[in-house]
Parts: sequence; C-alpha cells; structure tokens
Amino acid sequence: MPQDIETPSVKKSKAPLYISLAIIAAVVLSYFFIPEVRDFLSNGWDVLTSGDEARTQEWVSQFGWLGPLVIILTMILQMFLIVIPTPLLMVVTILAYGPVVGAIILFIAIFLASSFGYFIGRYFGPVIVEKLIGHKTEKKISDFIEDYGFWTVIVIRLSPFLSNDAISFVGGVLKMGYWKFIGATMIGISPLIIFVAYLGGDYDRLKTGLIWTSVISLVLFIAFVWWDKKKRNKS
Repeated sequence: MPQDIETPSVKKSKAPLYISLAIIAAVVLSYFFIPEVRDFLSNGWDVLTSGDEARTQEWVSQFGWLGPLVIILTMILQMFLIVIPTPLLMVVTILAYGPVVGAIILFIAIFLASSFGYFIGRYFGPVIVEKLIGHKTEKKISDFIEDYGFWTVIVIRLSPFLSNDAISFVGGVLKMGYWKFIGATMIGISPLIIFVAYLGGDYDRLKTGLIWTSVISLVLFIAFVWWDKKKRNKS
C-alpha cells in the first residue's frame, strides 16, 4: 500500500547543497592554487572536447579499470549531490570510452544507481526520502506513479530534465515491484543512452543532441499529462 505523504514529516535536508558547494569551492581553489590540478583539469577538458577519438582513448587509458568504477560510483553519488548532473556524466562517458563501451558502462551505472535509490526508499521509508528530495517532489512523483505506474518510470527516465533520482527513491517508498521498476528504468533510459552513443565523440553534437532530446521529451511529457487530465475530466 502507498505511504501517506500528504503532509511533510520532516524538512528537506540542506546537507547535499552544502556538500555540493564545498566540493565546487574545493575544485575551484585547487584549480587556481595547485598547478598539478589545474594542468590535469585543463588537459582533461581539452582532450574530452577535442573530438579526437585516439587522443581521448589514450588519455582515458591511464586510469585503467578505475575509470569505469569511478563513473559508476559518481553516478550513485550524484543522486545525493547537485554538483554532478547526469546528462554531463553521460556525455563525458561516451566521449571517454566511445559509443559501445561507454553505453555499456552507462547501462551498468544507471542500473546500480537506480537499484541503490530504490532500496533506500523501500527500506528507510518516506522520512529519509523527504529529507533527500523534499516533500513536494515526493508527493508529485507519488501521484504520477499511482496514476500511471510502470509508464511513469519510463517517461521520467526518457528526459534528463526530469527527476531521475527522485523516481528511484519514491518507487521504493511506494514498494513498487523491484523488477517492474528496474525494467521500466532500463527501457526508459535506453533511447537516451543509444542516442547519445550514436552521436559519438563530437562534443558539440552531443551537447546539441542532448538539449534537443531533453526539450522534446519534456514537451511530450507535459502534453501527455494535459491530454490525460482533459480526458479524465470529460469522463
């Protein structure tokens, strides 16, 4: 049975915001005051946005097996921080590892991150989830899940502009079947990953394509909700 979340039980925690700001400040200070960090970040940005596949693969190879592991851990951490946007992480992964390997890494990372968020919601309940994402977000997504179930997860996963992390937490809170949830997650995220992988190692194409994909999917989502509400009102 869905949890009663009509009224907030706790205030949303500001810890993720403070930690994110601390990370940003640490990176900025390190960039300006530690030459090694400045050189690493500048070189990494230059390589990843160069569009040179051979150069990119050579730079990435220095990290060995730690590279994919860092991406997977970062995908999990970004659920709790605002400093690491998922679309940016997807673009960097495809640029760094190419369309095939990069897509595989992203599928694994999203599978694990979504599962992690789901089980937090399922076993720690609405109090913890409200502290992470806020009462309004939890209530709004809960209503969508109760109305559309499986399709809510698919639609939200299609667009990076929508709350991908929140859907994992709330899916767990509402005790949505795990395999149903994770199946909808992988179905919903697949078109986005495949499209980003198809655009390949061209940074400008990736950036433009991701923006257009996000805008179109968001417009379609809003249109679907409007159409559904209009149909229900007539009924």
